[in-house]
Amino acid sequence: MVGELRRREIGFTSLHENLDTTTPSGRLIFHVFAALAEFIRELIVVGTREGLAAAKTRGRVGGRPTVVTPDLLRAARDMLPNPEHSVTSIAKLLGVSPGTFYNHIPNLRELRVARRPAELEGDSR
Repeated sequence: MVGELRRREIGFTSLHENLDTTTPSGRLIFHVFAALAEFIRELIVVGTREGLAAAKTRGRVGGRPTVVTPDLLRAARDMLPNPEHSVTSIAKLLGVSPGTFYNHIPNLRELRVARRPAELEGDSR
């Protein structure tokens, strides 16, 4: 953004840092700050990746714990064909979000249209 301003012969002055890009020293300081910020960001990214890899080797998994169980999926599957139940009402009744059903039942829309039960992945019914 500052480069575009300079091409248009518009100066940038930061009052808080007392930085003026219309002067050679101001541009130097600005670029040093920008390089440091980029360097620090890259260090954070590397550290985060290393931390996630180390946690994974210890058997830790990130993210929220799943609330979906085979029984919950079975109950949802049994209610889905009934046109009186919407996906939202089924989700509310079972204590999960509608998005959870869409994430765990890939063919949910087809099940609703077909109005008949179908086998779900991992369901041994």
